[in-house]
Amino acid sequence: MKTKPLILIALSAFSFNALASEVINHKSPYCGCCGEWTKHMQESGFNVTEQLHKNMDPIKQKYGITSQLASCHTAVIDGYVFEGHIPAADIEKFLANPPKNARGLAVPGMPMGSPGMEYGDKKHEYVVYAFNESGQVFEFNRYSGN
Repeated sequence: MKTKPLILIALSAFSFNALASEVINHKSPYCGCCGEWTKHMQESGFNVTEQLHKNMDPIKQKYGITSQLASCHTAVIDGYVFEGHIPAADIEKFLANPPKNARGLAVPGMPMGSPGMEYGDKKHEYVVYAFNESGQVFEFNRYSGN
């Protein structure tokens, strides 16, 4: 009789992974760190397709990425926008329970130590922000530097 709850838990985990697995990562063909972030996402179970753009400005405009949130690549998952070097665990957490009216997450700039921006053991402090259609931004998660 205890197998039914376990099956339900397994099915809900499977459905989340199936829903969240398709990622379109818009990036420059010249940016290596964006490719490293793609690998990070793939290692976390996401299916990532890269779309290359010589000019990322139209992509940023299309998805409402302001200069305060901008980074080098823009990913789209289930209609949500993920800007920059966001850890896969934060994306999974966001997709499991999106904040009300949220449009997506962003890690502005290219902080050392974020996924795809690893450089030895050096890590800068950085913040993962959630943002909405109105331009409001709030802290979603924070990572310490060393």
